[in-house]
Amino acid sequence: MPIQQSDVLYTAVAIAENGRDGRVATDDGRLDVVVDPPKEMGGNGAGTNPEQLFAAGYSACFQGALGVVAREAKADIAGSTVTAKVGIGRNDDGFGLIVEISAQIPNVDTATARGLLEKAHQVCPYSKATRGNISVTLV
Repeated sequence: MPIQQSDVLYTAVAIAENGRDGRVATDDGRLDVVVDPPKEMGGNGAGTNPEQLFAAGYSACFQGALGVVAREAKADIAGSTVTAKVGIGRNDDGFGLIVEISAQIPNVDTATARGLLEKAHQVCPYSKATRGNISVTLV
């Protein structure tokens, strides 16, 4: 169920100039980066790109969700990492995204890690936002 405006705890604001070949910054100045298309898409690859920014946000959010479900399961995820791979490619109506999420969780067995990953995917706000819209694979 979508949250209501009255439920919002924080709102991030980012402003882009010149789309994929320009600059993006947050209104508080904490993030200010040059964006360039990657070489694979005809750009110079000198700056970051929207897919890298999405991957960074998704992996951080998913790591947070992993922490939530690990605490509930009393599982030790100290030293864990989450990797988000975000691909972009052509589809029927322009371009689309595909995501692969993986985690390294050194203090739990493979079955426990898989269960935590699947539970985190259910509660992560990025996963909820993308569910049914893009392919997200847990590996």
